[in-house]
Amino acid sequence: MLLIPAIDLKEGHCVRLRQGRMEDNTVFSEDPIAIAQRWVEAGAKRLHIVDLDGAFAGKPVNASVIHQICKTFPDLEVQIGGGIRDEETIQTYLDAGVRYVIIGTKAVNVPHFVGDVCAEFPGHIIVGLDAKDGKVAIDGWSKLSHHDVTDIAKRFEQDGVEAIIYTDISRDGMMQGVNLESTRDLARAINIPVIASGGVTDYNDIKALCHYESEGVMGAIVGRAIYEGTIDLAEGQALADRLNPPVKR
Repeated sequence: MLLIPAIDLKEGHCVRLRQGRMEDNTVFSEDPIAIAQRWVEAGAKRLHIVDLDGAFAGKPVNASVIHQICKTFPDLEVQIGGGIRDEETIQTYLDAGVRYVIIGTKAVNVPHFVGDVCAEFPGHIIVGLDAKDGKVAIDGWSKLSHHDVTDIAKRFEQDGVEAIIYTDISRDGMMQGVNLESTRDLARAINIPVIASGGVTDYNDIKALCHYESEGVMGAIVGRAIYEGTIDLAEGQALADRLNPPVKR
């Protein structure tokens, strides 16, 4: 199982939010490039970047920082979300070296958009489903839709997305543990990989998620835990590799 360190960008700084609230943020660094270097040196194979300002603005705001990270670490798989609403933005990110783009609000508001971009950019599209009480949130988590997480995930699976990132908003940034049951249930309901997000707090969460790797949980995004030190990224990945040895290709 892959541990994916997160870098959330707000006004060019590396921050972490609590339950997606922009006003409840902690600035961990004013140098996102240095933070990316830290995770690369710890052995990260993939980096999860969110343009928080972009998520609320509906268009990229921190794109220059993201492009710089891709340029500085060309061998690092980067997945980016936040403010991605059209094909031009996707193309620009892919040209800059981003490996995966994450569609969130636009996927829920305009579902056919996912099928369109999966056809245009095969192998590069991930959908992020951020939920509270089983319903999908949109617009930077500021609104709850009426869509059920599992039902809409099945549709996106048919569209050809690479994976689903599932975030339990109530757990995100709260250091209260991951929502294992909901993550497991979603992974069982679909045949594409699920990446767990929100609430990964300590090594017990990693152990628990590894238990469900065979059922489709392929990775976990880790944020506040690696910034506050309750998980050491290198040790956490080593633990996951011991529990579920990676397949040699």
